[in-house]
Amino acid sequence: MHRYRSHTCGALRDSDIDQTVRLSGWCHRIRDHGGLLFIDLRDHYGLTQCVVDPDSAAFKAAERLRSEWVVRIDGKVRRRPAGTDNPELPTGAIEIYVSEIEVLGAADELPMPVFGEQEYPEDIRLKYRFLDLRRERLHHNIIKRGQIIDSIRKRMKQQGFFEFQTPILTASSPEGARDFLVPSRLHPGKFYALPQAPQQFKQLTMIAGFDRYFQIAPCFRDEDARADRSPGEFYQLDVEMSFVTQADVFDAVEPVMRGVFEEFAGGKPVTAKFPLIPYAESIRRYGTDKPDLRNPIEMEDVSDHFRGGGFTIFARILETQPGSVVWGIPASNGGSRAFCDRMNSWAQGEGQPGMAWVLFQEEGIPEGTDLTGSPAGKKLTSTDPEMIEWAKSVGKYSNEIVGRGPVANNLGRERTKILRERLGLGVGDACFFVAGQPKDIYRFAGSARTKIGEDLNLIAKDRFEFCWIVDFPMFEWNEEDKKIDFSHNPFSMPNMEPDAFLALDPNDAETIQNIKAIQYDIVCNGIELSSGAIRNHRPDVMKKAFGIAGYPEDVLEAKFGGMLRALSLGAPPHGGIAPGIDRIVMLLCGEENLREVVLFPMNQRAEDLLMGAPSDVTPKQLRELHIRLNLPSN
Repeated sequence: MHRYRSHTCGALRDSDIDQTVRLSGWCHRIRDHGGLLFIDLRDHYGLTQCVVDPDSAAFKAAERLRSEWVVRIDGKVRRRPAGTDNPELPTGAIEIYVSEIEVLGAADELPMPVFGEQEYPEDIRLKYRFLDLRRERLHHNIIKRGQIIDSIRKRMKQQGFFEFQTPILTASSPEGARDFLVPSRLHPGKFYALPQAPQQFKQLTMIAGFDRYFQIAPCFRDEDARADRSPGEFYQLDVEMSFVTQADVFDAVEPVMRGVFEEFAGGKPVTAKFPLIPYAESIRRYGTDKPDLRNPIEMEDVSDHFRGGGFTIFARILETQPGSVVWGIPASNGGSRAFCDRMNSWAQGEGQPGMAWVLFQEEGIPEGTDLTGSPAGKKLTSTDPEMIEWAKSVGKYSNEIVGRGPVANNLGRERTKILRERLGLGVGDACFFVAGQPKDIYRFAGSARTKIGEDLNLIAKDRFEFCWIVDFPMFEWNEEDKKIDFSHNPFSMPNMEPDAFLALDPNDAETIQNIKAIQYDIVCNGIELSSGAIRNHRPDVMKKAFGIAGYPEDVLEAKFGGMLRALSLGAPPHGGIAPGIDRIVMLLCGEENLREVVLFPMNQRAEDLLMGAPSDVTPKQLRELHIRLNLPSN
């Protein structure tokens, strides 16, 4: 028999009954049932129940065991007693009657338990990450991560992509996020940088004549942590293709994304065909360029209903602030005064003066109704159940839907009715309103849409809803510097004919701000999974684009000379995208924080509490690198 095991802890079944076996693993849980000891033995593959009674030669050794001790167990497989099967375990029909125990690795007192899924402080979990990873949910997430990456790799190769590996030590980029720098010993005073992404290398691969590239690429950015972004490093599915249009990229990438999600979604529906939503439309309808399409709420421009109307606050904004709008946010089943008041309080907590609203109800007993014969002594109100019953019985109850609240009172009955019909709302519904310049209000409006969807349980959380966001603006006006800037990726191709772009007047700010770039994002359930673009492969168009943004040719040459030289020596039209692996896994594991799907993550301050990084280095190491520290005084 093997020194440590004849089977894993997830392998034994009914067919193994009466066999003598050997298992090794961790003591997951130890239970004492009146002298009869039960040891749940766990390894990477599963869990097996082992039983030791006082008559066993192993009983004395078993009494010493504690949680997370590593042991070898010999014994005989037998059927569990009737009524004690565990159908949730693959090994739940059998148990091992233990004849011998060997302690392979004792464990000191644990700083956190492995059994169960109790919440523990982040610093404890990260300092003892190896214990955290023994816990079932996290262990499962990491295994699933590997399976997802395997599936992605297989699907990419089936699509005709070839896997490449690009350099980790490269040159510092003058654009984008902050680099991690690596000092050079052989070249004093000079530094390598860890790549923020393989962007230039994958484009150079296309220029070199390869056609379809992909890589599960590590990327490094010295930026602050967020729930959906790991500090320091992350992985992405890096993709580039030659001789392609935007539609070709979509046709290649969408089946991979859909297929992976269908494979690992656990039966949850996945969007059959990803809709294409222009950036401007996404901002107007959802208040974000990362819309969660599980939320059915779509905002409407209802400015015409308020222009020149009785609700003077909005009418004045529309009249005195050119370009201002009023957006309505419909709230199905939100038509209660309590909910409207909660939304108003929430808005004030977000730094807003409040939130205008209308709720819709049946008119009930109209004002001025002759109440002769109504129940004596009752309050004359349409909300009193006895009054309502009386009014219905004598035909004095109105089923007409009317708006309630200050907006409706000032807007007027007819305008409010037209507004309700425009929004498709009925009894028990409400609508909330935001007014101002779109660039100033869209983020708040988008947050309100999300808040309403969450609070009213409108979001279908048992599905994956994808979309493409397209037609991003290429340029925008920088109010602070009073100049035109790039809106997003400066290396994207403008979405117009090159000759027309080259003929643009750089001083025609209005025309330039309307230019779209061939840029696109994949969004799933409100999370941006990736950005991509058809690249600017023509040096003349690139020089023009940077010139519009205020970069002279000599500056462009100094910062991006290598890429310009490559593009000037025969570059194919090419484009790509880079979905984030960590975010894909986070969604498929049903987690809300990347820490739960990354093997050894850092904390929010970009510290590795397990390995003690970043750490001090010795004076000798610094001398070899020709570096002298200039630390802050505090």
